[in-house]
Amino acid sequence: MRRVRFHAYGGPEVLCVEEAESPVPGPGELLVRTEAIGVTLPCARRVRGDGKGGGDPLPTMPGGEIAGEVVALGPDVTGFAVGDRVTSLTFKGSYAELALAPAALASAIPDGASAVEAVALVRSGQVALAALSTAAPAGRESVLITGAASATGHLAVQLAKLQGVPRVVAAVGSAAKAEFLYGLGADEVVTYDQVSWGEPVDIVLDGVGGELLPRAVAALAEGGRLIFFNSGGGTVPAFELLAGSKTITGLTMRRFATVNPERYARHHARLWELAASGQLRAAVHTELPLAEAAKAHEIIEARANLGKVVLRP
Repeated sequence: MRRVRFHAYGGPEVLCVEEAESPVPGPGELLVRTEAIGVTLPCARRVRGDGKGGGDPLPTMPGGEIAGEVVALGPDVTGFAVGDRVTSLTFKGSYAELALAPAALASAIPDGASAVEAVALVRSGQVALAALSTAAPAGRESVLITGAASATGHLAVQLAKLQGVPRVVAAVGSAAKAEFLYGLGADEVVTYDQVSWGEPVDIVLDGVGGELLPRAVAALAEGGRLIFFNSGGGTVPAFELLAGSKTITGLTMRRFATVNPERYARHHARLWELAASGQLRAAVHTELPLAEAAKAHEIIEARANLGKVVLRP
């Protein structure tokens, strides 16, 4: 099979396509013949050594999310069968024609849905729903979403409006993305370089972090809360939180899915329900062959995408 690995940390140029033996599923794992692979900013950061996976022994493979057909089951796996079509989070080894997926994080793809749709919808939608449920907007509260045109951000914009949030502010790096976001229901669009992001908000969903984090915290109204679900890091003076009675809550899907399996399953069903009814649109920016993984990372790192970037083996 073909796979993509990197032998040194760096930019997209370090990604190499290689031939390798097929992996063997271990306990609790599925072996999936991939049909679509999601590309994310956290994955690109790990390739550069900037993310949580930066300490992994080299060479290693990017992780993220996959969709495809189950071709083998590991020991003690129940609830799945060879031939099932699934999507799953995969924290390592997803850029390959065959990938191992934790059965606990896998879910079925409904009949009639494509693998590309599954990759664009499920993981990013799960993050968006988890962030919103962690923030618990009461319907009358305003929400600002950074990285709003990203795979997760554009779904969060739609889901917030579907939950009745009266004011959804989309924060992006370029005004060229405004039309896309207004079309998804955003009430306001602001760019990172604006002096003001408008009236303070009750909730920030931060998918960017880094140097943007202090501004995201400053955008909160008194008593506001920020949900931090990115790999960009960043620091905030503690006094900023104290003075404004503000809170920051970290969110990772690995923990959310394992600690809240029932809610994870409900979110999965809800995402497909909304997509099937046309209330939620998972935008796909582009589909590229596996051999062009480097180009996919270039798009992601340039923040040029409107929605999901997908690799096709």
